[in-house]
Amino acid sequence: MSVVVIPARMASTRLPGKPLRKIAGVPMILRVAENCLKTVADRVIVATDSKEILETCEGFSGLESTMTADDIQSGTDRVAKVAKFVDDDIIINVQGDEPFIDPELINKLINDLKENPQVLMNTAACTFTEGEDVKDPNCVKVVLDKNGFALYFSRLPIPYDRDGRGGVTYYKHIGIYGFRKSWLMQFASLAQTELENIEKLEQLRALENGVSIKVIKTDYKPVSVDTEEDLIKAEEIMGRKN
Repeated sequence: MSVVVIPARMASTRLPGKPLRKIAGVPMILRVAENCLKTVADRVIVATDSKEILETCEGFSGLESTMTADDIQSGTDRVAKVAKFVDDDIIINVQGDEPFIDPELINKLINDLKENPQVLMNTAACTFTEGEDVKDPNCVKVVLDKNGFALYFSRLPIPYDRDGRGGVTYYKHIGIYGFRKSWLMQFASLAQTELENIEKLEQLRALENGVSIKVIKTDYKPVSVDTEEDLIKAEEIMGRKN
């Protein structure tokens, strides 16, 4: 059994009330949920700290929602609070600011965990598109081993092209995670680690504790909505889709 959990908190310094901001007339949290409901997941749950978000999700066909405390530190911690009370073995953490999240990508993470019992955690990455700045610290990079597992995540460009030979393929990390429930509960109980605190990347906690992260390559290019400018861009994309 598998469940998609979408953590959604009302407070956002760059885009206040972000989950309820509308894209083509529909609250962003419902845009995310709509795509998640197209997947093979058995359940989709919104985990929020806001009664307003909870009420918005209620009545949306097939979607579950639940309240969580407002002092939870991260999206993964919020997902873990929900996962504690479900029977599903596969938990997918989908960010609440990804209104165009690809249902097939979610399916790939679920199927990878179903087919590979040794994998405790997975995520996704895509190549940088032309014109994107690989040096942008807001775009997290990941390098992989030959079996598709993450060697490291960084805000700096990795691998470093020391000789300037060019032609290096850089992979952009996409903030979606698949967990086995047992590992998610353990992960959420672990103390933050040194590299995690330096890079401000919680996935490094897994690597520092010796747990490998499988990386699923995808052609999907994420469109995260964090600012008013991002919201305008999302409106334009939705207009083209319609």
